[in-house]
Amino acid sequence: MKNEEFVIEIENLNLIVNGRQILKDISFQVKRGEIFTILGGSGSGKTTITKCIVGLLKPTGGQIKVFGKEISKLNPIELNGLRKSIGYVFQGAALFDSLRVWENVVFYYLEHSRMKEEQLRAIASKYLKMVGLGEETLDLYPSELSGGMRKRVGIARAIATEPKLIIYDEPTSGLDPITSRLIDDLIQELREKTLSTALVVSHDMVSAFSISDRIMIIKDGQVVFIGTPREVLTCEDQFVREFLKSGFGELQVTSRGS
Repeated sequence: MKNEEFVIEIENLNLIVNGRQILKDISFQVKRGEIFTILGGSGSGKTTITKCIVGLLKPTGGQIKVFGKEISKLNPIELNGLRKSIGYVFQGAALFDSLRVWENVVFYYLEHSRMKEEQLRAIASKYLKMVGLGEETLDLYPSELSGGMRKRVGIARAIATEPKLIIYDEPTSGLDPITSRLIDDLIQELREKTLSTALVVSHDMVSAFSISDRIMIIKDGQVVFIGTPREVLTCEDQFVREFLKSGFGELQVTSRGS
């Protein structure tokens, strides 16, 4: 019987690229319905983990299960089917500059269906509304949007296939503090509205402690600590304490995890 409590199960994940070990015995589980944040500095291996999860990188060793399915045992068709259940919000949104907003949001359907434009625009409008954007944005191009709006369009595209797992890669990167907190609120709202699970990759301390049920801190491709925000704050590990101290300037810890 599959353990349906966990959406992601990773055990002893290792990745060696050109003789350099990028990930070292990474093990963690993400519970169904939680917001789990991977926190670490630049180059610590955060995004590399997510690329392994969606099958873009093949691990050197270890096991990755998503929705109970072991990634390494899936054929290309099965892997593509699994990816439909995963929404991925890229750092910087990664929108297609030559496509209008509505086309970006329904890009999956443009590629995999024969729906008419009227239907596609209706779908785009629905998901744009969920991220706080109106129909006036449908025919705009990415270059006409602010950074925060581009990020929201990227999130709308990620949720348009109604995934049960959403991966956010540095969702607040490059945004001002006010817009960053709005994106944090949106991540929490979408978890409640869509009953999805969120895996967030971040170096934003404020964001991590504001939205997360649990936090995993990594350093140089290794897990240092996993726990609730409160458990992280009381952790005695020297690296964790120094890492927290470096980001304590505007840190506001919620009662989540108490």
